[in-house]
Amino acid sequence: MEISESIKYVGVDDHNIDLFEGQFAVPNGMAYNSYVIIDEKCAVMDSVDGAFGDEWLSHIEGVLGAQKPDFLVVHHMEMDHSANVLRFAQKYPEAKIVASKVAFAMMKNMFGTDFSDRQIVAAEGFSLSLGKHELRFIAAPNVHWPEVLMSFESAEGVLFSADAFGKFGANNVADDDWACEARRYYFGIVGKFGQNVQAVLKKVGALNVAKICPLHGPVLSENLEHYLSLYDIWSSYKSETEGVAIAYTSVYGHTKAAAEKLCGMLKERGVQTAIFDLARSDIHECVEDAFRYSKLVLATTTYNGAIFPAMQSFIAKLTERNFQNRTVAFIENGSWAPVAAKNMENALSSCKNLQFCQNKITIKIAMTGENEKQLSALADELSA
Repeated sequence: MEISESIKYVGVDDHNIDLFEGQFAVPNGMAYNSYVIIDEKCAVMDSVDGAFGDEWLSHIEGVLGAQKPDFLVVHHMEMDHSANVLRFAQKYPEAKIVASKVAFAMMKNMFGTDFSDRQIVAAEGFSLSLGKHELRFIAAPNVHWPEVLMSFESAEGVLFSADAFGKFGANNVADDDWACEARRYYFGIVGKFGQNVQAVLKKVGALNVAKICPLHGPVLSENLEHYLSLYDIWSSYKSETEGVAIAYTSVYGHTKAAAEKLCGMLKERGVQTAIFDLARSDIHECVEDAFRYSKLVLATTTYNGAIFPAMQSFIAKLTERNFQNRTVAFIENGSWAPVAAKNMENALSSCKNLQFCQNKITIKIAMTGENEKQLSALADELSA
């Protein structure tokens, strides 16, 4: 991956991984990015996952040759980026370790040492001169861990953004749709911390950024306004797409039939829609669409006097990510005492600025002609 004459890529691609962080499906693998700035003094920007230490150290030697790194900058201590910090420190005993105060405390827990004899504690506004290149550090707490720093290299306008602007997928797999996997990554991992992301975006907006070098995914060097705009939308919990996402669970197919009927009615009205079976779909793709669209329909059965488990889990994932600023509609089904709609609304009670549709559909086992009229009225309300 080409960065510039003096900034080299030394990261790795992981095609052995099936679940990132033990929960996110990554069929196209994962990239662990690391960079080297070559100047009078050389800085290595972050480590990689523990399984790739030999490959990473070989890449560093390959770009530096006989020159030795003077610094290892640790922007983020999550293990997919920090696992080889100790190996680096042992291989290059003269190199200084640059990180936040909280990161050094994490190193003590992780490695049994905080490198006290060679640490440089960086914080908001701290500068590190390499010669022609100078790194200015930006505090980015809870984007998405508390110790996170970003850094801005002013000579070439390069923002080293830690996990921000990252995406799922290895870099050697072609992917023309950055936003899809970046959106799933953002709402899966960073989504809870929109307020913190907004604070960092304000700092980044004051910089003359020419390239963004994240810890996952490709280097971003064109149309940066597009990526920054998407992050502003996502982190302020605005809808990206005007339309309706329909999430359903169905035991014997009747609730599915209602959800699909509504989806067809909305399409007839020219509304963009996405529909998914929560029991069979990638739940994190479903979360992504719930945040992407301006309106959400939740359709489920009453189960043990409450909500079907897959729907309950889905709503929990929304609330823990601060789901807000949406229109929500309910379709419930129940053989004798349907109470799913009331329970779903209660489960969303912690969410801010939700508007609930007036038309609530209650089905008792199978749809009736009256239910179809109600679905039509709901389609009118959602497409208004």
